[in-house]
Amino acid sequence: MPVAELLTRHPDAWRRATRAPFLDAVRDGTLPAGAFDTWLVQDAHFLADLLRFQARLLARAPRPAQAVLAGGCVALVGELDWFARVADARGLDLAAPRLPATIAYGDLLYRLDAADAATALTALWAVERAYLDAWSAALPGAEPYREFVEHWTVPGFASYVAGLESAADDAGPPDEAVFLEVAAAEEAFWATALP
Repeated sequence: MPVAELLTRHPDAWRRATRAPFLDAVRDGTLPAGAFDTWLVQDAHFLADLLRFQARLLARAPRPAQAVLAGGCVALVGELDWFARVADARGLDLAAPRLPATIAYGDLLYRLDAADAATALTALWAVERAYLDAWSAALPGAEPYREFVEHWTVPGFASYVAGLESAADDAGPPDEAVFLEVAAAEEAFWATALP
């Protein structure tokens, strides 16, 4: 079964993972003051965890998956640099404590180090596909957030997600349980900045 079939097998879980009050508020401009900055700091923490997970996966992944994983690692390094510039411009402290949903998501990524490559690739595809689908649903974004929504929906990111899909499909049957774990982690993470 292709990994994309998981989206149609679990539409409710995927909807909760990619459609959230936080994203609706980004789209319509009703986000409470400070919520976006709180989320940005937590996302920077998550990206650092994701880079560590992906770098370790690159070392053990099937050879055909390595190019897309290596490209993703390079992109994550660039994204973390971008987050540092954004944090500096907005006066954010990227060393602020991790919130519970961020810690739980990082723990999931750490546990996936022990999973077989096919399971880990399914999870990574689900993480990145959720991010793409979620921000695409927030397009065009209200004016204070538009540049961010555009940043996270560029065609190059969509191509990367498609590459991960191919790598996951080639690695073996997808792990439905880990897909649902990622969907639940995404749902919790979107809510992390809202009261």
